[in-house]
Amino acid sequence: MCICGFDMNTVRYLIYFQYLGTRYSGVMKAPSFQLVQGVQNHVENAVRKLKPINEVSFCISSRTDTGVHALCNSAHLDIQRKPGKPPLTGQILTRALNFYLKPEPISIIRAIQVPDTFHARHSAISRTYVYRLATKVSHHSQLPMTDKNLCWSLSDMELDIKAMKDASALLLGTHDFSSFRALNSDASFKSPVKTLLCAQIELSPGSFSQKHFHRDVQYWELTFRSRSFLYKQVRRMTGALVAVGQGKLSVSDLQALLEAKDSRAYPQNIAAPPDGLFLTNVEYRQSDLISVLKDSPE
Repeated sequence: MCICGFDMNTVRYLIYFQYLGTRYSGVMKAPSFQLVQGVQNHVENAVRKLKPINEVSFCISSRTDTGVHALCNSAHLDIQRKPGKPPLTGQILTRALNFYLKPEPISIIRAIQVPDTFHARHSAISRTYVYRLATKVSHHSQLPMTDKNLCWSLSDMELDIKAMKDASALLLGTHDFSSFRALNSDASFKSPVKTLLCAQIELSPGSFSQKHFHRDVQYWELTFRSRSFLYKQVRRMTGALVAVGQGKLSVSDLQALLEAKDSRAYPQNIAAPPDGLFLTNVEYRQSDLISVLKDSPE
């Protein structure tokens, strides 16, 4: 729930934050009786420790599911302080929230004041996800510990990267992506037509683990950018592209799947697991963040 009622002591902030999603039910708030909580539960609890006088409500731009990570998600937050107390600067708010979040793999990257008309979800003009694959791995235990739960570990089978790139090109542009949507309670209310601005497959640059682990593990990154995505669309597109790379689907099979416009046409058990998926960027127009400039931390 987003609280949009304002008075003169209330300031709206845009919060950029990151997290490892392995131990959470997802980014969204979970009911208090649920054993596994969402990232939102922990961030809102940290805000409450600052003792604002308004109800705390974190309006998140991009929903991520259980096990999915974020290097940069965003949300807006209203904070009303007691009369006579000046608004918190973005820098102070960032430091205070990180202090209270210390036990969790959640970190506030930046907090900036924004106009009270700003909305983190509706104002976003694009979202970028990166899916990490690890190839040449005989068993998941052969991955370095630094990549545990942070990529999809595939078998020793070589991927046909050219076929994957040919198939990914078919996904670019505006399409009805119904075949790549997992059905949920919101399905009937959201248009399946999306415009995919980027579908890129590239070898990942050398990492710390690659330099020191001394095994022939190879990492690939699949990057997708769109204004918005359907439920589990990125994981289902990734799974289909990997199936093409493994020879389980052909490029023409993927074309037929796209043209089917039916979630039931999606093959069973090929969707990518959540582990390798990262939300890496949420983009806004600078004109919507115009008041950011006076509050940007050094």
